[in-house]
Amino acid sequence: ASVGKEAERDAGSRAGGLIRRFPWWAASDGGHGVTPRTALLRSAPRPQPEGKGKGLEYYLSQFLCFASLVLLLIFLGILVVKMAGSGWLDRREERFNLLPVDCDKRTDDFCQAKHKDVMMAMLHELYSYLSVQAGNFECGNPENLKSKCIWVSEVKDHVLNVTGSSSQKFEAALHWILNSNKDLGIWLKGRDLSEPVSSVEEVFCLESAHPQMGLGCRFRRAVVTAIMNLFLFFWSLITLWGILLYLRYRWRKMEEEEQAMYEMVKKIIAVVQDHYKEWERNLERYPYVGIFHVRDSLIPPQSRKKMKRVWERAVDFLASNESRIQTESHRVAGEDMLVWRWTQPSYLSDSEH
Repeated sequence: ASVGKEAERDAGSRAGGLIRRFPWWAASDGGHGVTPRTALLRSAPRPQPEGKGKGLEYYLSQFLCFASLVLLLIFLGILVVKMAGSGWLDRREERFNLLPVDCDKRTDDFCQAKHKDVMMAMLHELYSYLSVQAGNFECGNPENLKSKCIWVSEVKDHVLNVTGSSSQKFEAALHWILNSNKDLGIWLKGRDLSEPVSSVEEVFCLESAHPQMGLGCRFRRAVVTAIMNLFLFFWSLITLWGILLYLRYRWRKMEEEEQAMYEMVKKIIAVVQDHYKEWERNLERYPYVGIFHVRDSLIPPQSRKKMKRVWERAVDFLASNESRIQTESHRVAGEDMLVWRWTQPSYLSDSEH
């Protein structure tokens, strides 16, 4: 019995130690210290399949590796094509130079193909030279060119020195450009740059339609063009706002002037009507009143120049829209003057009041 009790105490002490180290065991088994297998399986971290948790970084790195490989292949391909192409061209030129056949007087297919190659090489050199010169003229003009149109003698010397062709082939190239209906990027111009040329003899200079400019020059010109367009847009916007503000000012002034004209019409009607009433009471000598006398009584001298337009509009309005006031011409104090007469009877005026 004592041995059994000691075994139980040892088991209890070991269980207590486990509970202190892993307290969730006791909580999961009601204090018995043993966790069920299902609970352990639920609490254990589940292994994730490989590739499931790969995020954006993994795919981005794979894409960058693939893009780097593609760019490397493209670079190597361009390098091989350039090297092989230039070598092939050199070998072809050597074969042409080594040909003992004189093709200047022959018209077979081989010589025609050779003539075409020589013509294309000359046109290519002509286009390149003119485009470079035009680009230099547009980008600061380091060679102090007077124009983008290069003299035909200078172009001829350059092309013949580079290609080793004859003057007849250069003139044939000019004939081909002149008779071609395609846009070759080369303009043939005479002494009058605005007039078109019809023959090779009239050609005075040649100009490129597509200047070849460097990256820095293109960027600078693009920036300048963008700034100029932005400047024009800004000033156009300011101009439109100025026109709008001016129109609003004019409309407001016209409304104020029209309102002042109506106020002046009311004052004139009141003055003419009061004058007529005073004449009925024998307080005035004449039943009419002079127009300028009314103006002088309503507008002070310092405001007559400013109110001139308002007064004239009020007089015109009364002449065309007011039937109670009649405009007449009378001789007063030996002078003819325009006067206003009130035509409505006084009893109607009193009933209106």
